[in-house]
Formats: sequence, C-alpha cells, structure tokens
Amino acid sequence: MHANRIAKSFAGLLLLLLAMTAAHAADWGMQDLMQMLSQKKTGSATFVEKKTLAVLSQPLESSGELSFTAPDRLEKRTLKPKPESMVLVGDKLTLERSDGRKMTVSLNDRPEVAAFVESIRATLSGDRGALERFYNVTLSGTAGEWQLTLVPIQPRMQKIISQIRIAGSRAQVKTIAFLQADGDRSDMTITSANSR
Repeated sequence: MHANRIAKSFAGLLLLLLAMTAAHAADWGMQDLMQMLSQKKTGSATFVEKKTLAVLSQPLESSGELSFTAPDRLEKRTLKPKPESMVLVGDKLTLERSDGRKMTVSLNDRPEVAAFVESIRATLSGDRGALERFYNVTLSGTAGEWQLTLVPIQPRMQKIISQIRIAGSRAQVKTIAFLQADGDRSDMTITSANSR
C-alpha cells in the first residue's frame, strides 16, 4: 500500500513535469528565437550549397566559408568549384570573382537584393524588424529544432523568390533553402566552425 502511494505520487510528479515542459514549449516563440540569435555576436562556418536548376540534369554544388559579425557584416567565400567572394558591410555588397572582376552594389539602390540579403543577415543578428520589413515570417518547431518560413512582401521580390526556409537549433542556423518563383532552388547546409 505504501509502495502504491509512492508510485502514484511519482506518476503525478512526472505528469506535472511533462505538463510544465509542454507549457514552456508552447510559450516559446519568435521573440525567444530572435533573442537567442541576437546573443551570438560573431560566428564562422563552412557551407555546402546545391543549386537545382531546371535547365541542368544535376545540381550545381559549391562549398566554402561563411562568417558573420554583428550587426551588419556578412561574408561568403566560395572555394569550390572556383573561388569567389561576397562581402556585405552595412548597405554595400561587394562581389569578387576568380578572374579578378569586382563589383560593388548599394542595397539602397537594389531593394530586391536588399530583401534577399536581409533574409540571412537579419536572421543571424536576431533582427525581427528587418525580417518583417521584407517578409511575412512564420516560425514553427521548438528551440531545439526550429524553422523560419519567409514569404516576400514586395512584388519585385515575389517574381524572384517564392519562399525562404531557414532552419536551426537554438542560436545555430543549420540550413537555408531558397525556393525561386521559377521552380529552381538552392539548398545550403551550414556547419559551425566556431562562435563566441
């Protein structure tokens, strides 16, 4: 009888803990994710990107390194199949190709490029306002496994991208998928190298 009472008490405690955990998970949301992401001030990672294009029978694959320094520096260095870099600082985007050609674009002059870039930069910096300037944002999942779905607001951007899906765990972005309006897509897998 005494053992039965202990077992019932233990079962009741277990149910209470499960209910509290479920309630805490239900309380987790966009504000919590943005707060977690904003705490990470710098980070570097490697990436593998696969682009699936209707005109090609196999995906194009590239790989390289990513780095981010809050609030507004983002760098993507492609190493394979050929070196090229994209460096974003503030509203200036500089592209440099392996043949030495270099081009700098102001995001203020190219709103569709700004929207594309901000999907990544605003997510990494936990800037909800910047994301919502360009996208309808939906969050699903838990802190341990979440996904942001971004649908462009601007008509010009809608002609290029139908949806962006960014998934991760806690303050770590793990995958980014760009679904283009024409059916092509790009899937990037990110592996953290170090962070502070």
